[in-house]
Amino acid sequence: MSALFDTFDLAGLPLRNRVVMAPLTRARAPHDAADERTALYYAQRATAGLIVSEGTPISREGQGYLFNPGIFTAEQIAGWRLTTDSVHALGSRMFAQIWHVGRVSHPTIQADDALPVSASSRLPVGAQAFGYDAHGQPALVASPAPRQLQTEEIARIVADFAQAAANAIDAGFDGVEIHGANGYLHEQFINPRVNDRNDQYGPQTLENRLRFTLEVIDAVVARIGASRTAIRLSPYGQLFDMPLYPEIDATYTALIQAIGQRGLSYVHLMDQSGFKVGQKSVDGAGDSGFGGLLRTLKPLLPGTALILAGGMTRARAEQLIDAGVIDLAAFGTGFISNPDLVARLQNGWPLAPADRETFYGGGAAGYIDYPAYVAAREAAISQAA
Repeated sequence: MSALFDTFDLAGLPLRNRVVMAPLTRARAPHDAADERTALYYAQRATAGLIVSEGTPISREGQGYLFNPGIFTAEQIAGWRLTTDSVHALGSRMFAQIWHVGRVSHPTIQADDALPVSASSRLPVGAQAFGYDAHGQPALVASPAPRQLQTEEIARIVADFAQAAANAIDAGFDGVEIHGANGYLHEQFINPRVNDRNDQYGPQTLENRLRFTLEVIDAVVARIGASRTAIRLSPYGQLFDMPLYPEIDATYTALIQAIGQRGLSYVHLMDQSGFKVGQKSVDGAGDSGFGGLLRTLKPLLPGTALILAGGMTRARAEQLIDAGVIDLAAFGTGFISNPDLVARLQNGWPLAPADRETFYGGGAAGYIDYPAYVAAREAAISQAA
């Protein structure tokens, strides 16, 4: 039996296997609240040991995409509760990814057509939010230059994260994953080539750049406990105008050391190697860059699990788990078109291709209509007969 399919103790939370369903934005919540279709989508994929929800905004201000289910209103909390009840009934565990996009938003999504807010005042070149176009239709729209947050406003956003974490527990989630990756608000503080502040959150020192993220972690831990708190990070990621900088290894080593001292449930790393950014591919592989950094991190997390996502296969997952580099393996796109991905990986069954045209927005098509392998095979046999 492969270790990938062994049970795992996640900070006291028993998992049926080490397969994680990574967070996947699907934009299928017409009223920004999870509904029956959301619950069915996740229930279909509940053979994963752990499911991490799609990014769920902590506030209207934190939203950058229409039709994403949030976690800041009573209706949204109730909507998610149906999903978590369904997932738990099928034996899986589920964390909510709590999210503030920062500058990757648009006035048409914000209250009173306000500008997005950020650590930075810099325009996110090439970044697009999913808002409303000039004709009032949902569309990808260029994010404008944001309004830089005043120092005294930052405590409010920290509190919003803590409240969202409490809301997630009320909604039945087993914990929360702070979204600190992919060019969103946390990275806008962490990256010294984006952060242009001149206060105690500015880029002048490493301590300053990490201050916001550590304050959020500490506030969430104080509210729901370390064993229910996790974070996602993307060192060497370049999404949404995140330029590389010489201090990446030192930055994330220091951050992960601080996380290890706090005893969080897990750190979820996203390897963006090979992702397209404009006309370029992100190069994070090899002995330097992301791959080199990854191999140094597990010893810094003595009581905290390490999850890796990005370009994952069964072979890669088994190799990294067996080598002690990671504890769990997260699969993203594969779960879209293979609701029974765990069984397919375990049995060597072929994976169904995903229809990229239905990744974002729409209805049931490309969302809850992908069949399991056994059902698809039986249907094909029946048709042939």
